[in-house]
Amino acid sequence: MQKKLFIFSNESISSSRNRFFCDNIDLKSTPEGLNKKYEVFFFGRKSNKKRTHEIKIKKIKTFSNIFSYIKEVISASKNKGAKFLIISISPYTFTICLFLRFFGKTPIVYLRSDGYGEYKSIFGRIGYFIYHLMFEIVSLISNLISCRKYILKGKKGKIIQPSQIDSIWLRKPKNLEIKKFKLLYVGRIRIEKGIFSLANLIKNRKHISLDIVGAEKQTSYKINQSNIKIHPTESNKSKLIKYYDNNNIFVLPSFTEGHPMALLEALARKRPVVIFQDIQHVIGEKKGIFVAKRNFLSFFGVLNHIKKNYKKIQKDIKKNKLPTNKEFIEKFIKAIDDYE
Repeated sequence: MQKKLFIFSNESISSSRNRFFCDNIDLKSTPEGLNKKYEVFFFGRKSNKKRTHEIKIKKIKTFSNIFSYIKEVISASKNKGAKFLIISISPYTFTICLFLRFFGKTPIVYLRSDGYGEYKSIFGRIGYFIYHLMFEIVSLISNLISCRKYILKGKKGKIIQPSQIDSIWLRKPKNLEIKKFKLLYVGRIRIEKGIFSLANLIKNRKHISLDIVGAEKQTSYKINQSNIKIHPTESNKSKLIKYYDNNNIFVLPSFTEGHPMALLEALARKRPVVIFQDIQHVIGEKKGIFVAKRNFLSFFGVLNHIKKNYKKIQKDIKKNKLPTNKEFIEKFIKAIDDYE
């Protein structure tokens, strides 16, 4: 008999005809992967907006307010032998963590990104202190898993490397030469993701184009530039791969990142990646990632360097040993099982 695993998330989830959808691919694939070992119950916030990725597990519930969410948490805590996984720290999941501990459970909290940086970029200094308070309390009453050691801030926890890479991603990519800079960004359109900063950086630069893949449905964005095209979040893997293959450089403009999976996707398709100094830690031993300062002179200099050395850079990228989704799920299961 499978052990029960209750997963609590702050993710917005929409439903249609008893099917459930989210915009974050990681919040789809991780519960699905863990469902192969455990009997997964996945909980999130109810969204009236249509979302993109269908979550293919049977036991999903959404809640329109924190009170109904807490009621379900209390009910779930009565399951003897079950495990409780909380994804990321937010006011919602922080409250859930407190209730689980109150009812005698020790939750496992999975930190996918640097909440300190995210809260600060959105709310300023007060955001930093709000997250710090939540993190310090959570780290005292929970077991931690993270994608980066620095995210744990010296606290004890297990490290795993998330990935969506599979054999399809690793198929031979389309070969391109750089005649014009065709940039790609795949991810959410959020202030902390730096996409508005990047848009401003290339404003009125006719020799540089940018495809943004990640627009939520029923949402408008204040990016109106002739050299930028905004596309909705893409759930079809083959179509998403075409975006990487039809552009020659991937840009990750985030102010904060933990373990960005779009970066791994770009490297799997042999596309050089440009980041900014804020997230240099994501490089590690990976080849094909270049750092620019957040000004056009530095950014354009990096683009030109890539253009002049494109074939050599692609040969270097081939040397990368990229983590796969299969390896990620196996290590995640082991990390959960290690916490008794």
